[in-house]
Order: sequence, then structure tokens, then C-alpha cells
Amino acid sequence: MRIDAHQHYWKLDRDDYGWLTPAMPVLYRDYLPEHLRPHLEKHRIDATIVVQAAQTLEETDYLLDLAEQSHTIAGVVGWLDLFDPAYREQYERFAKHPKFVGFRVMIQEMPDARAVLEPAFVEALRYFADRDVPVDLLVVSHQLEPVVELLDRVPGLRGVIDHIAKPRIADGSLEPWKSQMESIARHPNMYCKLSGMVTEADHANWHVEEFTAYIEHAVRIFGYDRIMFGSDWPVCLLAGSYDQVIGLLPQCMPELTQEPVQAKLFGLNAKEFYKL
Repeated sequence: MRIDAHQHYWKLDRDDYGWLTPAMPVLYRDYLPEHLRPHLEKHRIDATIVVQAAQTLEETDYLLDLAEQSHTIAGVVGWLDLFDPAYREQYERFAKHPKFVGFRVMIQEMPDARAVLEPAFVEALRYFADRDVPVDLLVVSHQLEPVVELLDRVPGLRGVIDHIAKPRIADGSLEPWKSQMESIARHPNMYCKLSGMVTEADHANWHVEEFTAYIEHAVRIFGYDRIMFGSDWPVCLLAGSYDQVIGLLPQCMPELTQEPVQAKLFGLNAKEFYKL
């Protein structure tokens, strides 16, 4: 099974996507399974992991309902409010659904990323680490320092860094992203999604070679067993097509085209991480 480990669906009239506005005309419309299906078929992608795009419990319910109707959805990464004392009840409710595979922590949206080090938040993540629950971490490169500290406090967390932690690709900066990602990769339960990179470059004028150093570093430190391809569709459309995004990895690292590596990058690792 070939898997796209990171994409989104949304319906505007649900009205819980506050970040979607007419100022982003490419994204300001409905994106549903029938819109993605032609791309999946073209690239022989059998299924996807759909990831939340709104910080509401209602959106997670919506995605789980959508998963019941679409055979291409292998799993749903939802959202929980870890600052709410009722987070365990929220989790138990979602976990009853067979396609609920984990949840995402939206560090990117936190005014102060050090909020993840508050005792109640650390305790919540320890609860999920003890249960080996998959957790996506959406973080921007300048927020990595508290994430490194968090993982030292919750060393057993089964986690994946979304979008290679959004390094500053547009200006070519590697440090301190490079060193901090090395610290994260030392935790054996941490994975990395090779996703969301084109939107960190100049949307209208990026070149393939700009991504090579970032991809090579992520692959080197996480290894072939802890990386996953994710298109980040439709967000990727701000800067590139599905064809361009899926073609980026082999252009930057030809060894990723080797059959055993392809199998891991495009399916086996996602299957292992999300317990599909």
C-alpha cells in the first residue's frame, strides 16, 4: 500500500477554519476526497492520512465521518485540547472510531511555544506516551528549542515532526534547525514527515536544489525507517502542484527511488507509526 501520510480536507461552510480567508483564493474553497482522487490514482497512492486543519473537536468528528465514506482515507489525525482537563475523555471518545490514528499538537499556533513545558501539558503528553499513542507535532523551526526540551521530559513519546519543522528554506538558513533536529532524531520513537517544504520557499520562484540540504539532513538523521512522504495537499497548492511535490524527493535525493526505500517512504513507515 502506497500512502500519502499528510494531507487535509475541509468544507468552508463548516466555519471553523478561521485561518482560511478570501485573501488566499487558491485555498478558499472546498477540498474533498473527489478533488484529490485523480492525483492519487495518477501516482498510484492507495490511501492517505488526513490531518486536522482546525483546532476544534467538531472538525475531528467531521473528518472521521468523511473517513467512513471514503476508502482512500486510511487514518485521521485529529485534535485534542491538552490544556483542557477533559482531554482524556476527548481521546477515549475519538479512539472508539477505527480510523482515528492519533492527534496533532499545534505548537505553530501558540504565542509562546514554551507553553508545551507547562506541567499540565507535559503530564498530558506523558499519558499518551505511556499508551504509545501517535502524536503529530506542527512546529516552526524557531520553536524547536522548547520541543527538544519537551522530548527530554517525555522521552518515550511516539511522535512525528510535521513538515521537517518548517525550516527557513526561502533564505537558505540551516542552523540552528540542523542541530536541533539532530537532538530530536536521537529519540528512537520520533519520526519526520518530508512534507510542507515548498510553502517554506519562495512560493512563486523556488528551485529544486534549494531543498536538497534539508531533505538530505532529515534522511541522514532519521534514517530510512523513520521518514514519511506527505503532500500537504491542498496547502501545497500555494507554491506547487501535487506532481511537483511528489517529484521533489527523488530529484533531490535519487537514492530515495530505490525500491526498498520507496516502500518505506511511501507507506511502510506510515503504517508502522500510525499502527494501520
